[in-house]
Amino acid sequence: MKRQQKIGYLFITPAVVHLLVFAIIPIFYALYLSLFRWNLLRDTRPFVGLGNYVETFRDGAFWNAMWNSARYTLTSVPLGMIVALAVAILVAQKLKGVAVFRTLFYIPAVSSGVAVSMLWIYVYLPDRGLINATSSMFGIPSVDFLNREQWAMWALVFMSLWTGLGPKMIIYVAGLLGVPETLYEAAELDGASAFRRFWNVTLPMLAPTTLFVLVTSTIGSFQLFTPIYMMTRGGPNDTTDVVGYHIYREAWQKFHAGSAAAQSFVLLLVIAGVAWAQYILMKRQLQGYSAG
Repeated sequence: MKRQQKIGYLFITPAVVHLLVFAIIPIFYALYLSLFRWNLLRDTRPFVGLGNYVETFRDGAFWNAMWNSARYTLTSVPLGMIVALAVAILVAQKLKGVAVFRTLFYIPAVSSGVAVSMLWIYVYLPDRGLINATSSMFGIPSVDFLNREQWAMWALVFMSLWTGLGPKMIIYVAGLLGVPETLYEAAELDGASAFRRFWNVTLPMLAPTTLFVLVTSTIGSFQLFTPIYMMTRGGPNDTTDVVGYHIYREAWQKFHAGSAAAQSFVLLLVIAGVAWAQYILMKRQLQGYSAG
C-alpha cells in the first residue's frame, strides 16, 4: 500500500469510527429493538416479530402525526426556498459590507434550538407578545397563535422561514456566484428585461442548487422536534403532533421502546421514499440542464 493511501485512511478513520459508533450501530440496534415489545419500566422483553410494525400501521394517532409532518413540509419547504432565494439575490450583490448581512441572516442557524424556540414563544404570546402588541396598536384583536388550531401550524411554519433561512441562503449564494456573467451580458444585449434574465438565466442555472436544497430541506422538515417540544407539545388537539415528537412520546412518556423503534423505521422508509423520488427528479432535471 502506498504511503499516501495509508495517510488518507488515517485521516478518514475518526469519521468512520464516529459513523459506526453513533449512526450505523444504533440503527441496527433500533432495528433489533423494534422486534420486541419492550416497556422501559419492566424487565420483560417478549419477541413479537413484526407485531410492532403491524400496530404502527393500524395506529391512527401515528398517521395523524405523519400527516401533520407532511403538512408542515408542504408549506415550510417551498416558502422557505422562495424566501432564501430572494435574500440570497440581495446579499450576493457586490456591495461594501454585504458580508455582515450574510452573517446576520445565518446566526439563527447556529443558535440553540431551545433558545430560539423560547424567543418565538414570546413573539407569539397573546396580548404581550411582539406580534399581538404591535397589532393592538392598529385595533387588531389579540390572537393566541400557539393555542388555536387554525394558527398553531402556521406559526411554526412562519418561524421556520427565519430559523432555516441561513443554510439555504448560503447555498443559493454559492449557486448565484457560480453563474457566468457572460450569460447575463448576452441576455442584456438581446434586450431581455431584469425579470426575463432572472427567469431564463438565473433559475435554469440554479436548477441543481434548487433541487439539492429541496431534498435536504424536506428531510430536515420531517425530523422536526425541538420547536414542537418547546412551544406546542403537539397541541392544540394534536394538530402539531408531528411524527418526530410522536415517536418521542411513545418512547419516553409511554415507555414503549419497541413500538417507538418500529415507528422510527417507518419514518425512515417514508423519508427514503421521498428522497428517492426527489433524486429521480433531480437526475432528470440535471440531464436536461446538461443537455441545455
